[in-house]
Amino acid sequence: MFFPYPQRHLALFVTVLALLGFAAPFDFSTPAQAESVLIFDPAKNKWIRKKGNKPRPGFGIKGKAPVERTLVSYQSSYRPGTIVIDTGARRLYRIEGDGKATKYGIGVGREGFSWKGKEKITRKAEWPSWTPPAEMRKREAAKGRVLPARMEGGIANPLGARALYLGNTLYRIHGTNQPWTIGQAVSSGCIRLTNEDVVHLYERARVGDLVVVK
Repeated sequence: MFFPYPQRHLALFVTVLALLGFAAPFDFSTPAQAESVLIFDPAKNKWIRKKGNKPRPGFGIKGKAPVERTLVSYQSSYRPGTIVIDTGARRLYRIEGDGKATKYGIGVGREGFSWKGKEKITRKAEWPSWTPPAEMRKREAAKGRVLPARMEGGIANPLGARALYLGNTLYRIHGTNQPWTIGQAVSSGCIRLTNEDVVHLYERARVGDLVVVK
């Protein structure tokens, strides 16, 4: 929205609204190009398409997590910062030290796409773009679903808000635009978290950290 007065007048205007008990009905941030985007509806526990703007910092992050993120007791010989993924229990643990770990609920690879091993985080990306492998595009085309050759990062992107790339593989730990799938075996081998959880993990993980998948 265009506000033709000095910034101090804008601040006063917002303050008066607050004192009167009104929530500011305007978005005074830098305008973004309007487009159709997915917005999470907690009441329906799903994403719905609405007219909106491209993601701004913090936008599209919140989503109901089927599994609560929590600090738990966790005995391990791995050094702090190591990420241990228990695909059977569908839980991810980030070792914090002193016998503690942060536990996250995750979605894992469906039957035929699960894997185990050790990799290191080689890259981090915010609102990553998605380039489906040719094999995946072919496989989905056989089901009548046409995947894009490339999709820019954003709320509609299946990689969600953040991604941690594992070694030289095609696997990632990433967010999702389908938070209700957390706790299920639905992916093509990647590990998915809610956008809120993946942002929390992303801010603590570093390139070079070990990831153990078991």
